[in-house]
Amino acid sequence: MKADPGTGSVAPAFEHKPLSRRSMAIAAFSTIVEWYDFTLYLYLATVLSRVFFGGGANSLSITLGGFAVAYLMRPLGAAAFGHVGDRYGRRRMMLLSMALMTAAMLATAALPTHAAIGAGAGWLLLALRCVMAFSVGGEYTGVVAYLMEGASRRRRGLVTSAAAAASELGGLLAAGISALVVNALAPAMLDEWGWRIPFLFGAVLAGAVLLARATLEESPDFERQVIQQSVPDRPLRQVLSGHRPAIARGFAISALGSITYYVGITYVPAFVTESGVMPESQALWLSTAAAFMVIFVTPFVGALSDRVGRRTVLLCVGVLSVLVPAAAFAAMGEGSYGAALIGALLLASLGGAVSAVGAVATAEQFPGEGRLTGLALGATAATAVFGGLAPLVAQLLVEATGWQAVPGVMIAVVAIFVLPVFVLMPETRPRR
Repeated sequence: MKADPGTGSVAPAFEHKPLSRRSMAIAAFSTIVEWYDFTLYLYLATVLSRVFFGGGANSLSITLGGFAVAYLMRPLGAAAFGHVGDRYGRRRMMLLSMALMTAAMLATAALPTHAAIGAGAGWLLLALRCVMAFSVGGEYTGVVAYLMEGASRRRRGLVTSAAAAASELGGLLAAGISALVVNALAPAMLDEWGWRIPFLFGAVLAGAVLLARATLEESPDFERQVIQQSVPDRPLRQVLSGHRPAIARGFAISALGSITYYVGITYVPAFVTESGVMPESQALWLSTAAAFMVIFVTPFVGALSDRVGRRTVLLCVGVLSVLVPAAAFAAMGEGSYGAALIGALLLASLGGAVSAVGAVATAEQFPGEGRLTGLALGATAATAVFGGLAPLVAQLLVEATGWQAVPGVMIAVVAIFVLPVFVLMPETRPRR
């Protein structure tokens, strides 16, 4: 038994026991499906711009703008699902988010096109993107918290980085399926019905994971809260009143993670296509290579953060984010296939490293009580700004200036602003 410093009462002792490998595997795999469904939109951006927005001069910018607008729903979804996860359990929250994603993905595959109903097709696509963003807002933070809370203390970084690696597996799957469909079908067939295949595939995967999630164990940390009667009645009020510095630190970590991922990885296919470096099909295979690089880098960086600490790794990737991206984008825009591949792999390594350490570092900013709500206010809010809006801003700046290095400069500017936060932040890695 131990005294509760907040109330003076005595709370029951609780022995932390890691989750079973089966539950951890289901949670990690489900992130593959969630991010396949969500990133598919970006990998098919040039196709969707023709199918839903008529393929005019500004259709790609409109398509990316739709992604950005929908992304603003992500913090709302994180707050709503975060309340469910903090109040009623991580397991229930993850079931709800996957059910919503399954329905939205299936509805997207059945949408009428611009050729069938005109501008209304684009509005319907935007509405369903908002539903998906709302779902993903709770999904990723829930899985990150679930994996961190279910891991042994000495392997939190490695285990939690599985969420980042699994997300990239989802992106890899989306890029691979998109590339196969684009290469296998003639352009007319692709625009008429072929674009539906990747979305139908995603709906089937999401439905299968929803069934698997029904067998998940509850998070050990939430079970501790139930036993000790410390489950917060009002998670939002608790986090805002007691953890504002943690919210700010989570925002900074996620800002860098979001812009390195969404500009440095998922925007790259549209960048090289619009720059005339390579056609759609080859750009998607470039993304596939970048995804493999992220998957390779992620576990090493997660394990490294377990040995040397989160703060040290964040400082290193922050400095690299200042130095590398502008040169990489400038090289990719020169028109050489080799330069495009090297630039894409460098950016993928950087984005994977930030995501790997950022996953555990943001979750560790908060105690178990109110953790998901804290992640919603900090990490997810930053992702809405520096993730959803960033590809659109990058595209508009490239069009306005003609300077191919602009997307990389955007990443460097964000890194410069967040580095002081990393310097001052406390180390959160549990003592060995």
